[in-house]
Amino acid sequence: MSSRWRAWTDRALRGLSSVPNGCGLVLAALPLLLKGAGLLGPETYLLALGGYLAGFTAGGLLFGFPVLGKRPWEDELSFDDSGDARQVIDTALSGIRSLVRHNPDQRLSNILQQRVLGLCDRLEGLLSQWEGSKGTLSLEEEFHARHLASAYLPQALKTYLSIPKDFASERLLENGRTAHDTLVLALDDLSTKVGQLADDLAGQDAQAFLAHSRFLDEKFGTRKQALR
Repeated sequence: MSSRWRAWTDRALRGLSSVPNGCGLVLAALPLLLKGAGLLGPETYLLALGGYLAGFTAGGLLFGFPVLGKRPWEDELSFDDSGDARQVIDTALSGIRSLVRHNPDQRLSNILQQRVLGLCDRLEGLLSQWEGSKGTLSLEEEFHARHLASAYLPQALKTYLSIPKDFASERLLENGRTAHDTLVLALDDLSTKVGQLADDLAGQDAQAFLAHSRFLDEKFGTRKQALR
């Protein structure tokens, strides 16, 4: 499937699944149901069209109209996940920081900006620690480190930014929280995972240091001499 076809399909699905389209379809269905019951005549289809337009407009005003064009953050939050993991992470962090600082349409609150940039700083710190560490990340941990920057965080931002700003900050979701607060918690979870990866590397370095310290003691007897 070509990128142009995928983009067109995505826009079409975005429009069909939007709240305004759903509102329009509900109001358009009412005249059709009445016609099926024999209560309306030839004017049914005109009323259905008017109902759809009224529902679509009302839904758009309440929840935001669907954006069928390319959203400004789509390119900035799309990253190639192939190649060296460290390079992938570095490239993704650069793109994420750029988007957050630009903050298109002021969609991200100060709290979210601080959380995302703080997570980027932690990931960058993990990257520096990883490059200087004597330890290694397991294949699973390397997978998580790579995808935290290139997939998990960008996808969380993409899905959040697709929600109208007022809806994201005010409407409660099924979990009892707003989309804004839900994203804050998700970012905290990602930050905790980065801390776990950093602790793993630090633990390996500490073990390497302890092993070398024991080697020096056995080789030169420094501890025994200090006790005499």
